[in-house]
Amino acid sequence: MKTLLVLCVVCTLVVLSASVTAEQKLKNCNEVRAAYSSKGFNVNDVPNKGVNGAPLKVCPQGFSCCTVEMEEKLSQQSHTEIKAPVSRLSTNLQSTFKQKHDHFDNFFRELLKNAEVSLHNMFVRTYGMMYVQNAELFKNFFEALTRYYMSGSAAVNLDSMLSDFWADLLERMFRLVNVQYEFSDAYMECVSRHTEQLQPFGDVPRKLRIQLTRAFVAARTFVRGLALMPEVVNRVSTVSASPSCVRAAMKMLYCPYCSGQVALKPCQNYCLNVMRGCLANQADLDTEWNNFLDAMLSLAERLEGPFNFESVMDPIDVKISEAIMNMQENSMQVSQKVFQGCGMPKPSMAFRSTRSVKETSFTGRFRPYSPDARPTTAAGTSLDRLTNDVKKKLKHAKKFWSTLPETVCAGERIAPGDECWNGTAKSRYESVVIGNGLANQVSNPDVDVDITKPDIMIRSQIAVLKEMTSWLKAAHSGNDISVENDEEASGGEESGSGCDSPSCDSNEDIYFSTPPNPGKPRVNLVHSNTSAGVASQGSMALALCGLVLALLAPHLR
Repeated sequence: MKTLLVLCVVCTLVVLSASVTAEQKLKNCNEVRAAYSSKGFNVNDVPNKGVNGAPLKVCPQGFSCCTVEMEEKLSQQSHTEIKAPVSRLSTNLQSTFKQKHDHFDNFFRELLKNAEVSLHNMFVRTYGMMYVQNAELFKNFFEALTRYYMSGSAAVNLDSMLSDFWADLLERMFRLVNVQYEFSDAYMECVSRHTEQLQPFGDVPRKLRIQLTRAFVAARTFVRGLALMPEVVNRVSTVSASPSCVRAAMKMLYCPYCSGQVALKPCQNYCLNVMRGCLANQADLDTEWNNFLDAMLSLAERLEGPFNFESVMDPIDVKISEAIMNMQENSMQVSQKVFQGCGMPKPSMAFRSTRSVKETSFTGRFRPYSPDARPTTAAGTSLDRLTNDVKKKLKHAKKFWSTLPETVCAGERIAPGDECWNGTAKSRYESVVIGNGLANQVSNPDVDVDITKPDIMIRSQIAVLKEMTSWLKAAHSGNDISVENDEEASGGEESGSGCDSPSCDSNEDIYFSTPPNPGKPRVNLVHSNTSAGVASQGSMALALCGLVLALLAPHLR
């Protein structure tokens, strides 16, 4: 009995001692004054000893080292402190993908420039003055490709541009190989209208159209995706915290000051509930954000494979030269078909008076191309290297918005175990951690969130991401559906190769081997029973062409 009495007395003394210690701390607010001053506030705002906390709006209203004025200032500080880590993470993400966008954009632009320079140098060596006199055709070709890369089909209809290029090239070459004739504009329009049917350049135009369309659509859509990421992050990061969020942050971060416990940090689960309430709208962005990143990763795989911009642009000079050689090889047959379909042209009086055809036996062949060492592309880098690097960054950015609370509530910002602030005292946090997203906040014990009023800015960015994802998926199949957006006012049509089959995954040219359906012929083709007179005219045309080339020979060396 005496032992029990002694124990009761000891316990009472311990409790009284603890109460006296806490009361002494509150009577002396020196630690709070020092901590408050370190935040840049006026130390005179803090009472020298504890005061009645009844007027406080957020923190416990017992004996306190806080005043209403301090609470207001610390609420503003709370807002800044919960925003800072989110802002820093967002800024890092913006910076990363702004840099990646610039790398890819500069790389693609440099590839275009290098391809133009390479073609010019090669064609000057190979075709000499004949190329120089027609160089503006190729210059315009590359300018149009650059405009398409920069602005899409709103600026250039790629199919039409390529058709016009080959038709123009045919017209110029047709005049060269038939210099002994005079051709009116109407006659050359007849020739141009049937470029695709005549196939004077072999299968090169068809293959190149498919390759260029897929590569350019993939490249410019991917670059647009990289440009969109910093824009979305920037807009979302401007969303302000709600008053209830600021109130909850104040209670979590600075209410311990009021009880004199300036070093006490929040429990981790308590912090998670506060941050998930504050970032509820941002978390709803996560699903569409992840869909967008998956589409970017899929298109990156295409850029490494069959839609490789570098592998299309690097040898484009050789491909166009191959087309020119095809035309030269088939010039007589092409001319016969044209004469049969468009009529026989008038002989050129100027040519007949210059020199007789019998004065030369020159065969009139263009010199074959001989590609030398190719220029270094894009400062010595390669598309594969750029793509591998950006894929790592894209994967790392997944679930960025939904994991923000965990990223913020970590390290020195929280206290482990039970020695932490639970919102009312230094003790275990007992509430259940709620899920991410606006809908889950209906049961948030620490932040009042109106789940009926989603943030307008974030909802608009969800729509932007969804639209961009559809463009990326279309580009993955070789289609540019952004044309509908770019050309809505001008009635532009969707363009692309429509590649939905597994053959798109091949890097080889074999998936271009299916011959096109030429449709109903628009000219009368020459059959195997062509008259001897027409054949004789073809031979005469080639011989006369030889004469002109012989005259030009001194200028071509």
